[in-house]
Amino acid sequence: MVAEVRPAQPGDVAEILRLVRELAAYERAPGEVRAVEADFSVALFGADPLVYCHVAEEDGQLVGFALWYVTFSTWLGRHGIWLEDLFVAPEARGRGLGRDLLSALAGICVERGYHRLEWWVLDWNEPAQHFYRSVGAHPQEGWTVWRLDQAGVQRLALARAANDPSG
Repeated sequence: MVAEVRPAQPGDVAEILRLVRELAAYERAPGEVRAVEADFSVALFGADPLVYCHVAEEDGQLVGFALWYVTFSTWLGRHGIWLEDLFVAPEARGRGLGRDLLSALAGICVERGYHRLEWWVLDWNEPAQHFYRSVGAHPQEGWTVWRLDQAGVQRLALARAANDPSG
C-alpha cells in the first residue's frame, strides 16, 4: 500500500466529514455530529481559515485525519498547536499513519518555533492513551476541562449587553 500524509485539499472535504462521523461513532456519540460539508469547506478553505487539517491517504483513499489550530501560551509567550481530532480508520491502524500525522504537526511546530502540541483524550480510550504515550506524550495533571456551550455563550453575551451602559 502506498501511504501519504499531506495537507488537506478542498476536494477532501466530503471524506474528512465521513471520517469525522466514524470518529464520533468510535467515541460513542454518533448522533452528535452537526457539521456539514459546507462548514468544513468554509472553516478549512474559506477567506480566513482558522483551522487546518492533514490527511492520511492510502492508495487514493483517505483513511485518517488530524484537524488542528494555532494556540498561544501566555506563560511561554509562544504559539502552539491544539490537535482537535486525530483519527485513523480501524482498518488502517497499525501501519504508522497516526504517528505520521502527529509527526507532520510536530514538524510544523519545529518549523514555526511553536513550543507545544496538545490535545484531549477521553479517559476511557486506553488504546489512544497507550499510543500517545508511545510517542512521548503525557497527560496533564491537575487540569479539568470547562466549557460554555452555545446556549451558555448566548446567555453570557446577553447578560453583558444588558449591563452595558453604553448600549
